[in-house]
Amino acid sequence: MSEIKVASRYAKSLIDLALENKVLEEIKGDMSLFVNTLKANTELQAVVKNPIIPLSKKNAILIAIFGEKINKMTAAFLKIVVDKGRAGIIYGVAKEFLAEYNEYKNIVTAKVISAVELTEASKTEIINKVKAVTGGDVKLDTAIDASLIGGFILTVGDKQYDASIASSLSKLKKDFAQKVIA
Repeated sequence: MSEIKVASRYAKSLIDLALENKVLEEIKGDMSLFVNTLKANTELQAVVKNPIIPLSKKNAILIAIFGEKINKMTAAFLKIVVDKGRAGIIYGVAKEFLAEYNEYKNIVTAKVISAVELTEASKTEIINKVKAVTGGDVKLDTAIDASLIGGFILTVGDKQYDASIASSLSKLKKDFAQKVIA
């Protein structure tokens, strides 16, 4: 079974457990902390994934880092995953949990890459348009890429809308080249 499928199954189990015990928001916070910590610390990622390091040592490291900061249910879940020899996918499980949480709460992530910093009015307009199309709450991630010259690229899920000047110029160049050849 693929690593993503296994991670997804563990994440779904944790979501179900959190809902059953009415601690979904707390567990979500724990998973966010876990993902952010591992994302920022590649050495910790390497330790968790390393099959040579004994499971007891991995559990001790996770308890030392997260022990008092996370819910007891989250700590027990992490221990179970490590004890089953699945520590290598624990980061994936946490990311899948956050994706499952967003799906459960109907939260859509939209990413906007623009040539310049977006104004609050622009951000609000984009959020409202995406909300109208998707029907869910929108979490907006923004980034700046000056090479776009102007405009923006909006990505929601697997759909992308490219309204950048760089893209328009590229299309124009391609069209011009085809007409010259023909």
